[in-house]
Amino acid sequence: MAFSFLHASDLHLGKPFGGYPEAIRNRLREARHGAIAALATAARSGRARHVLLAGDTFDAETPAPETLRQALSAMAEESDIAWTLLPGNHDSLAATELWRRIATEAPENLRVLTTPDPIALSGGVYVLPAPCTQRRPGRDLTEAMSAPTPEGAVRIGLGHGAITDFSGGESLAEEGGAGIIPPDRATRSGLDYLALGDWHGQMQVGPRTWYSGTPEPDGFKHDLAGGALLVSLDRPGDPPDVTPMETGHLRWHGLSLEMLPGEDTTALLDLMLPGSRRRNHLVKLVISGRLPLAERAALEAELARLAPEFGWWAADLSRLGVEALPEDLDQIDRAGALRQAAEVLLAESGDLALSQADRDVAARALARLYALSQEVQA
Repeated sequence: MAFSFLHASDLHLGKPFGGYPEAIRNRLREARHGAIAALATAARSGRARHVLLAGDTFDAETPAPETLRQALSAMAEESDIAWTLLPGNHDSLAATELWRRIATEAPENLRVLTTPDPIALSGGVYVLPAPCTQRRPGRDLTEAMSAPTPEGAVRIGLGHGAITDFSGGESLAEEGGAGIIPPDRATRSGLDYLALGDWHGQMQVGPRTWYSGTPEPDGFKHDLAGGALLVSLDRPGDPPDVTPMETGHLRWHGLSLEMLPGEDTTALLDLMLPGSRRRNHLVKLVISGRLPLAERAALEAELARLAPEFGWWAADLSRLGVEALPEDLDQIDRAGALRQAAEVLLAESGDLALSQADRDVAARALARLYALSQEVQA
């Protein structure tokens, strides 16, 4: 009979989100805490009773007492699910007090893997863990996954860290660290499946090796819904059956839009932005190209109208140039100080003796002056 489990990682409970306004910051924290219940629901929907957490369950080695207690309580409430917890680089074994507290307060359905010894899960299924000893171990801890298990056992590796990408000389590291884990670790250690954490985007590295991604995204780097992986293993040596499961509550969208004169701004934005439950979407929009002053003003008005509909919104127009003709300046003023300022900005926006950055500043200032003048005239 096949053994099914949910592979998840990188919950980062207690992440402060200090760079965001307080209103959305609270929602981001709460969404992360809700990931535990979401993972339990995903596991049940796939008829799995085991959740394997491949590191970084906590964002820091010293999470607040309420963060730890609420996480343990949330796992205890999902009493039909067996939770298996691996230390990652954010919550490594160097955090001795954290793991002492977890060992003392853990519910019965939580197993913590603080040593690299193989652990029997159920019916001939073994987990071969590689707990992170510190933030940057500097060596391949997954070598321990070559440890022997009983003959005929299903072998699941559980690790956290960066895969070395030999093809490009780079590594799949979330924080820019050096790649340590070889991409063929599953083959080297005779694993039926290698469950990895660290990379927050869901990714298949090889036939038996996956990063699960985070169940609740925390930034714009990976334009994916939060999720986990439902894994089913039949007999030793058979390929794993891997099914992505969506678990995220909030969605992050890093979007780019190039504008050309005459295009329908509203239609373009409607096409690329989510149409429902916008309060649960965070958007960072970068707009480039060139627009006449009137169209630039209309774009800014449309962006201002849309912003309050979303949980968080940022629109970067620094790469959007303006096309301005002298007759366009009549829309600002026909004479006086405003007209003189507009003429200076128009001249500077096209002055090749200035740097591109200075020309861009002048163009943006001219566009803003035009938009303000239209607001006053309205």
